[in-house]
Amino acid sequence: MPSFLGGLQRCFWAVLLLLALAVLLLGCIMHVDIGLLMPQLGDQADGPPVTNVMFLKTHKTASSTVLNILYHFAETHNLSAALPAGGRFHLGYPWLFLARYVEGAEQGGPRQRFNIMCNHLRFNPPEVQKVMHNDTFYFSILRNPVFQLESSFVYYKSHVPAFRNVSSLDAFLASPWTYYNQSLGLSNAHARNSMWFDLGFHNDAPPEEGYVRARLLDVEQRFQLLLIAEHFDESMVLLRRLLRWRLDDVVAFRLNSRSQHSVTPLSPAGQERAKHWCALDWRLYQHFNRTFWARLRAELSPRRLRSEVARLRERRRELAAMCLQDSEPKNQSQITDFRLRPYQSGRADILGYNLRPGLDNQTLQMCQRMVMPELQYMAHLYTLQFPDKPPKNIAFLGA
Repeated sequence: MPSFLGGLQRCFWAVLLLLALAVLLLGCIMHVDIGLLMPQLGDQADGPPVTNVMFLKTHKTASSTVLNILYHFAETHNLSAALPAGGRFHLGYPWLFLARYVEGAEQGGPRQRFNIMCNHLRFNPPEVQKVMHNDTFYFSILRNPVFQLESSFVYYKSHVPAFRNVSSLDAFLASPWTYYNQSLGLSNAHARNSMWFDLGFHNDAPPEEGYVRARLLDVEQRFQLLLIAEHFDESMVLLRRLLRWRLDDVVAFRLNSRSQHSVTPLSPAGQERAKHWCALDWRLYQHFNRTFWARLRAELSPRRLRSEVARLRERRRELAAMCLQDSEPKNQSQITDFRLRPYQSGRADILGYNLRPGLDNQTLQMCQRMVMPELQYMAHLYTLQFPDKPPKNIAFLGA
């Protein structure tokens, strides 16, 4: 019997090799990328999918879209998520994360470990490791701090003391110390080097070379990957490859985005001032933008990368045609299902989606997950994981 099974296995791999050679030959003859010729074969991974993942959700960096991907993956694969305890909607932010902020992470007895962690928190590695598995894949996302700061200014205008009494971000950057008070500490975290802050570092630290290099090394040692928001599709291609996930596991619609009238681009002078004001974030972004592309080039040829990005975008278009009443996102007043309305903050007009009417139940559930705003999805997973606890109360929905 062992020899028979061994022969059968050799036969299987021989057939698979012949098939691959045939596809390669056909691709050469027709000048077609084999990734596009055989998408189903291209979707196969070299091993089982990674299911223990920690995503540091930085602010105003397209991180809500990544969170949706992770929540969707957790629900689809029946994985546990590290969710905020009790009535909380974040994991202790802006204070450094503590394990007790997670529902179910009891202090007495064996500590529960979770598969997925992706809610807002300020990174504190020893405490994160208390609730995550030893083989957890750590990653985060960065955005050009010029645009990240502009988004933060609009979104947190009424919450951050440094932003409250100034008419525009250009005016703030022309004289930041007029409005920014270091003694207010955590309440001003979104006003300066907020990605640096989210990583657990001091956002008002002087950008001295030795200090910056040491912290960049800390990040490299803690995180296996830093995505780049401006290259979101390429980021998803690389993430999927490293996690060995299926294509549909990383296809997403853009969430928590602003309408165009909520965007106020900085002047050229303001952009340069933003780089100096957020010098730590600027160094962080420059460094990991370089390492991102180096990693991508090491993993994929340019032709294969173009093919994978094209597949991702085509699948997104297919799902949009299947799920969405209109592929363009809508402002809150236009969203007919109040349960799918995103939270509004400051001057930002946050957009959402309407689903196509008449979807069958299975398709409807899949589409709802893809457009569900982060607060609602977190509350939904909380109810699934902790049915005996009071559900989260999302006040702005009137529920």
